[in-house]
Amino acid sequence: MLELDVLAVGGTVVDGTGAPGRRADVGVRGGRIVFVGDAPSGATAREVIDCAGQVVTPGFIDLHSHADFTIRDAPAAESCIRQGVTTIVTGNCGTSPFPINPARRHEHDTTLARGGSSSAEMPWEDFDGFAREVEAAAPRVNLAALVGHATLRIAALGTELRPPTSEETATMHKLLAEAAEQGVFGLSTGLIYAPGSFADTDEIVLLATEARRAGLLYSTHMRDEGDHLIEAVVEALETARRSGVRLQISHLKAMGPANHGKVHEALTLIDSAAAEGLDVACDVYPYAASSTRLTSRLPDWALDGGMEALLARLEDRETREAIAAELRAKIGRTFLPEGTVLAAMVPGRYSEWVGSSIREIATAEGRHPAEVSLDVLRGHGGEVWIVNHAMSEADVETVLRHRNSAVVSDGWELDLTGGGHPHPRHFGAFARALARYARDRGVLTLSQAVRKMSALPAARLGLTDRGTLAEGMVADITVFDPATITDTATYEAPLSYARGVRHVLVNGSPVLRDGVFSVNRPGKVLRKKPPAAHVP
Repeated sequence: MLELDVLAVGGTVVDGTGAPGRRADVGVRGGRIVFVGDAPSGATAREVIDCAGQVVTPGFIDLHSHADFTIRDAPAAESCIRQGVTTIVTGNCGTSPFPINPARRHEHDTTLARGGSSSAEMPWEDFDGFAREVEAAAPRVNLAALVGHATLRIAALGTELRPPTSEETATMHKLLAEAAEQGVFGLSTGLIYAPGSFADTDEIVLLATEARRAGLLYSTHMRDEGDHLIEAVVEALETARRSGVRLQISHLKAMGPANHGKVHEALTLIDSAAAEGLDVACDVYPYAASSTRLTSRLPDWALDGGMEALLARLEDRETREAIAAELRAKIGRTFLPEGTVLAAMVPGRYSEWVGSSIREIATAEGRHPAEVSLDVLRGHGGEVWIVNHAMSEADVETVLRHRNSAVVSDGWELDLTGGGHPHPRHFGAFARALARYARDRGVLTLSQAVRKMSALPAARLGLTDRGTLAEGMVADITVFDPATITDTATYEAPLSYARGVRHVLVNGSPVLRDGVFSVNRPGKVLRKKPPAAHVP
């Protein structure tokens, strides 16, 4: 007699491979799937889940998250589980909460402000220390980490706009190698954000070569997503060619009306490179608006030296005017004041305007949007997050249709307590892909959508025992109602969870049953196994 921990019966299994759904039962024992098919005669289970009328899938893997900065404060991760996400991949866009150089903790805060965190609240220096803290918080989801280039750069040389010395380069490589030995899954860059944007291609190629030797994925928020999108794609592909690294292009999009449609050329370049033999793919969040720091609109030179240096420049009349002039030049192309909505910031002069656009503030004050933007930054210590409506719905659908694009959230809000006016993607990205783009609009089939959330991201990471429903795989399982699953968070009212996910198992343990959370917190910090042999 087969004794199971969990038996999910009567559902339609969509196994993550892209194959059509089929009626099957799923048996779980010891945290692993022991069969997918008809339950053996006489099988018993401590817990039976009736999945009639439901779709049973692998737990979704969010390949692009920034929840490393919020997971300790919100380990229940309700926004993830409500969408069926069981594993989050953190450390994206060049920013990770490790390694920390104790002598540069203040400079690390330049990049560690997401979610309200600061390096002073992070009692570790490396990935091992971070992982211990996360697991001590008893997370409900799994976490796989990347190490960020910007964080490596700050640890080695701070926030200065200059090339690293040979000694500083060696420090970055040493820290990257240590992170790889401790089990990170990849290296990320944020080449649009200071201080990552201060690096030239050669600096990135050298680090990517080290990442390739360690068997890591290279994930990049490219240098430009607007007027120079194509050049940025070419740079990313050049980095992969020169280093041999596996390449993941983060949240592919085209910003600004003048650039809408460029994703077609970007995807053609990606496909051509893949045909040459490069291992390259991309990801996308299913929304026509982004979310980022307001400082990302500024020129690199304005951010040389970090946030304090920027704020000092904003106090100098001539320097401020030079910054404003460059910002004015972007209006109508990659900076749309009417679409730049304040999402979150530390308390200050413009706190009451959270949820409003830069254009609305400028109109109310009778001032130029560039001047208003700089005042908002100055009045809130430079830490201002925006929702940026500058993308095309048609481009979103184009990237979603590409076979090797994964669905991601690019989120970090794990529950509704963060306040502000955040992007709805934190709470609805995966449900939205299933509801709006698969069920309602037919941009994807259900099987295609599930693959983009499970087997595809697992393959990009090298997670060989997650991402599909098959015998021997870890029992990360999501069960949802295909008729009712939907995102409820909107741009106007973003603080709202997705609906329709009924049951979720993480590492074989039920964390959501009939839409109700259990007390189980079985999440783990996953660690990549090092390559079998050193790669030259």
